[in-house]
Amino acid sequence: MSDKITKATRHVSQNEGLIFEKSSPGKRAFDLPSLDVPPVDPQEVLGDRHRGEGVAGFPEVSEIEVVRHFTRLSTWNYAIDLGMYPLGSCTMKYNPRVNEFIARLDGISTEHPLQPSELSQGCLKILELLEDCLREITGMDAVTLQPAAGAQGELTGLLLIRAYLESQGDPRKTVLIPDSAHGTNPASAVIAGYRIENIQSDSRGQIDLAKLRERVTEDVAALMITNPSTLGVFEQRISDIAEALHSRGALLYMDGANMNALAGITRPGDFGVDVMHLNLHKTFSTPHGGGGPGAGPVAMKKILEPFRPIPVLIGKRNGELALEENRPQSIGRVKAFSGNFGVLARALAYILAYGPGIRQATEDAVLNANYIRKRLEDVFDLPYDLPSMHEVVFSDAWQKATGVNTMDIAKRLIDYGFHPYTTAFPLIVPGAMMIEPTESESKEECDLFVEAMRAIAREASSNRELVKQAPHTTRVGRLDEVTAARKPILRWKGTDHSAA
Repeated sequence: MSDKITKATRHVSQNEGLIFEKSSPGKRAFDLPSLDVPPVDPQEVLGDRHRGEGVAGFPEVSEIEVVRHFTRLSTWNYAIDLGMYPLGSCTMKYNPRVNEFIARLDGISTEHPLQPSELSQGCLKILELLEDCLREITGMDAVTLQPAAGAQGELTGLLLIRAYLESQGDPRKTVLIPDSAHGTNPASAVIAGYRIENIQSDSRGQIDLAKLRERVTEDVAALMITNPSTLGVFEQRISDIAEALHSRGALLYMDGANMNALAGITRPGDFGVDVMHLNLHKTFSTPHGGGGPGAGPVAMKKILEPFRPIPVLIGKRNGELALEENRPQSIGRVKAFSGNFGVLARALAYILAYGPGIRQATEDAVLNANYIRKRLEDVFDLPYDLPSMHEVVFSDAWQKATGVNTMDIAKRLIDYGFHPYTTAFPLIVPGAMMIEPTESESKEECDLFVEAMRAIAREASSNRELVKQAPHTTRVGRLDEVTAARKPILRWKGTDHSAA
């Protein structure tokens, strides 16, 4: 394609001011028809307490300005509907539209959590069926659906462990956490009242079993393990790890964030896990992040069941379902009502749509990760050579010889139309490049990503500054992230954007 044609067909994204800057007094997006009922005085009907004077400074704009403003802003976003998110650890998979259809059905979206249980049997049945499915998938004895996120699920699981040990007259103070675990694990343990001890991985990225046995004293309450770990590898001696803990009266907590590599193939309850949380957005395709509602159910073995949060879903003698509050040993509530119901309904829709095929979803996720690994391992350093599970972790060791690091490569990837992978994590891999394609991506999409990464590897050797100065095609170029973190600008200074 000639330069002339390229320039003629290039799409230009206009600058877009704030909606307040478009405001002009008297503009309206629509006009309401004249009243066809007798007018009333709002103050007389509502009183001063329930009547506002409107929103000060609310923008006054036309309909087309509103539509164009938000449509333009939407084109600046990258989304799973546009392309692949190779974010390792985050598991950014496609959310099937059937999930959204189900969550919006009358009788699901319209019900209120305070209505009587006899009028909520359909919703309670959804919760019961999801609990049954998650118990079967994890190999556990009981499930609570209350936690609103993975980190809250971690805290809930640790509180269950603490309550159990205290009931045995054996309170303990220490939680062991491998250096390959998720970053929220230490924070959750501290909030639960525990002291943290770090367990270093060996040269293969595995827990050193001999050293672990030395560290499991009578003061250790639990080991929090992420399996597969953040290195994307499976702990091959997980059953022996569980035995080492149980023999000293400690419990095994598993961070289930990476269950997308195990679902339908193996069950944590079968290899010795006592309690675990599940990130529904990672494995069961519910909406991910953005500050909205989430869900991090906790599955547990029978010894922890008496302590699970209230209310607990139970079956009554007349066949109805009910929420039981009277649980003397419960750790109490961890979330209002029974969790984020709309998210839970979406997860059940996904599970039922797949059925036994959830195993193939797992196999496809592992296949995609290993396909990308195989096609890139000759151009990027692979610090651990154990078989990859759902994600693969490279390092920038080979590119550092030319002065290019993982952040440079990630920024350059934007120019090729991809969201960057996870940079600099896990921390035990210097210059980490953490890539997770999930089962959502086709071979064609994986090939596009691979070719982009291989092209960047070539550029790092032949045109270093091109990579160091990326991205080149975005509205904003390379940001000074250090200054932005240390000296953030938290106030908008009118129409002068020079300081922003």
